Amino acid sequence: MTAAAEGNIDKATVEGFGEEWNAFDQMAMTADEHERMASDYFSVFPFDKLPANAEGFDLGCGSGRWAAWVLPKVGLLHCIDPAKAALDVARRRMGDDPRARFHNEGVDTIPLAEESQDFGYSLGVLHHIPDTVAGLKQCVKRLKPGAPFLVYLYYRFDNRPAWFRGVWRASDLLRRGICRLPFPVRKGVTNVLAGAVYWPLARTAALGEKMGARVSVIPLSHYRDKSFYTMRTDALDRFGTRLEHRYTRAEIERMMLDAGLTDIRFREAEPFWVACGIRA
Repeated sequence: MTAAAEGNIDKATVEGFGEEWNAFDQMAMTADEHERMASDYFSVFPFDKLPANAEGFDLGCGSGRWAAWVLPKVGLLHCIDPAKAALDVARRRMGDDPRARFHNEGVDTIPLAEESQDFGYSLGVLHHIPDTVAGLKQCVKRLKPGAPFLVYLYYRFDNRPAWFRGVWRASDLLRRGICRLPFPVRKGVTNVLAGAVYWPLARTAALGEKMGARVSVIPLSHYRDKSFYTMRTDALDRFGTRLEHRYTRAEIERMMLDAGLTDIRFREAEPFWVACGIRA
């Protein structure tokens, strides 16, 4: 464990996400875009199999953008995040909804009893902690047998050609420099990247799609139906974060099995990789 780590969290990464969610609290996202994005992430999640008034948790809730979408569908949702600044944003978003509980904790101090939860999810979080495998196991321990867990982990471009992976490696060198800048500079630089890289590629993909072209080969084509606000958010998320891991689909499946999940289903479209498993 490095000096920057405290338990299974990286302090600089946690601080960065607190700053990010204060800058982009997601309240400017339209209801339509929010619905489309949430529906994509939860497309393999069995809401229809949850018990009435189900109790579950959002590990690494950030701004609460996914929690706000899940909350009306369940009885109680525990919103957990080690960044107090981020948790404050989530609290403001959900107001005084009695179905929401807020916990300023990390993945190794989840304040829920083992085998107590009807469901859980962690989207875009566990690849930003020092030990993803240990974090996943801590989440699964909180689930009742038969309860589903949804996870989104950055992919290692295992379903992409070699040139695509080369583009990512070049961009990762850029990330390693940008993520160490002071936050105002980091935000400014990633705003420029959103405008100069994300937006042109996304709009090119959108135009190509209208013309009947196969646009999935275009980097950042996933953003072709996203707003510039989302592009700015994700550019900061992608290039402004200190710690990230990436995994192949096979590695994620093995990690989920080892953590005690079965009946694993992957979403077969972007974002890659989203998967849901059932606590054995």
